[in-house]
Amino acid sequence: MASPEHPGSPGWKGPITQCTARTKQEAPATGPDLLHPGPDGHLDTHSGLSSNSSMTTRELQQYWQKEKCHWKHVKLLFEIASARIEERKVSKFVVYQIIVIQTGSFDNNKAVLERRYSDFAKLQKALLKTFREEIEDVEFPRKHLTGNFAEEIICERRRALQDYLGLLYAIRCVRRSREFLDFLTRPELREAFGCLRAGQYPRALELLLRVLPLQEKLTAHCPAAAVPALCAVLLCHRDLDRPAEAFAAGERALQRLQAREGHRYYAPLLDAMVRLAYALGKDFVSLQERLEESQLRRPMPRGITLKELTVREYLH
Repeated sequence: MASPEHPGSPGWKGPITQCTARTKQEAPATGPDLLHPGPDGHLDTHSGLSSNSSMTTRELQQYWQKEKCHWKHVKLLFEIASARIEERKVSKFVVYQIIVIQTGSFDNNKAVLERRYSDFAKLQKALLKTFREEIEDVEFPRKHLTGNFAEEIICERRRALQDYLGLLYAIRCVRRSREFLDFLTRPELREAFGCLRAGQYPRALELLLRVLPLQEKLTAHCPAAAVPALCAVLLCHRDLDRPAEAFAAGERALQRLQAREGHRYYAPLLDAMVRLAYALGKDFVSLQERLEESQLRRPMPRGITLKELTVREYLH
């Protein structure tokens, strides 16, 4: 095989994008991949292995055995540590600080997020549409007619909402649902991707690095779920002239796309990694060969770049 051209040379093929039809999602309460699309309706939990994968049967068996090890349930603990009253010109509400930590080991990546009571109410309403029977024994703390801002009532509701999250998390189909994941990660991810689109890379990176550990813990059974956010981290570092950090984020994303040549991020990510590897003096040839082999198995016209794909996430 002739040596691949380096990025920017006359023979450089440029980005090659593979696009595959999205597999129809299963009903929310079935199967191990209950996590449904997060970013704007597509999380590709079922994109799985490419139908044209070059792996042998034995290699496929070994791959899936390894994957199942990664699907082991990550146990999380939810604590609502504090609550505060916020007053705006036309509204007054209580903000609850939620701390999420992984149990069973020291967790130096605890997540800290804030949600209003109305956010909890929206979660409950969404879950009732899909999991009414599953959560029929889970009590949701209701609003009082009066006294909602009394210290005693706020403390009581804080404890009740903490118990509520713990009970929801104990139900397998609920903790893997899009509704539960969106409640815990979507506000931060939406703001981060908005900053990415606006070119506010430091702020986008700050938000992404804060929410990514939680997203990865919540989607441990679905490695590809965190790929869009990891690609956003790559782009932020790259556009801030930090190629080494960008390459490291890309390697993490590629690990989650092993044997998933059909995933919509696979080819654009590989193309970006080839360019980063070349700039860093790393082995870009093997990455480019993977890109070319992917194109040979699934011929596709010249496609969009990784940035063009990533900025489309979390638009709504």
